Amino acid sequence: MAKQPVNKPDSPRSNVRVIGWCLAGVAGMFAFGFALVPLYDVFCDITGINGKTNGRYEATETSAADMNRTVKVQFLAQNGPDMPWVFRPVNRSVEVHPGEPTTVNFYAENPTGRDMVGQAVPSLSPSEGTLYFHKTECFCFNQQPLPAGQNTEMPLVFIVDPDLPDYITKLTLSYTLYDQGEPQAAVQNTTTNDNG
Repeated sequence: MAKQPVNKPDSPRSNVRVIGWCLAGVAGMFAFGFALVPLYDVFCDITGINGKTNGRYEATETSAADMNRTVKVQFLAQNGPDMPWVFRPVNRSVEVHPGEPTTVNFYAENPTGRDMVGQAVPSLSPSEGTLYFHKTECFCFNQQPLPAGQNTEMPLVFIVDPDLPDYITKLTLSYTLYDQGEPQAAVQNTTTNDNG
């Protein structure tokens, strides 16, 4: 009959090494989780993927509008999870001449019995258009307080850059509105990082 191999108990030193590697792995995953959002933002800024629009646009020089061309800009609005407001564009779409400032409004209504603050997050498609869509004024630049039972129209002023490639004839700007809590809690941070 063959002898059965005898398992030696692991030494305490090897157990400590395994635990150390596990803890280092957990710490590395935790650090990567924190770094993921800024890395994703940088990646989106460089590539224009995900339709993330730029912040406030400051015109450095005035360019003439291209009156020989029109671009259709469509507007969509939706609420984030647990956001009870009524939120929609006043006009579903507009035809614009590239280089021409255009103003549109979005309607918001707080049907609840409590004062609330909302924050809109934009996205543009096709993503190639994000480099050519400039917002000079936008309700998405700041948090929007709205008392209980009240409604408001929030303006958006934008310019479609005349350098927009000819093959892009339609842009779709979408906003998702998120609940930021009650005004007292939101007063400390009423201005965002121009994520608009």
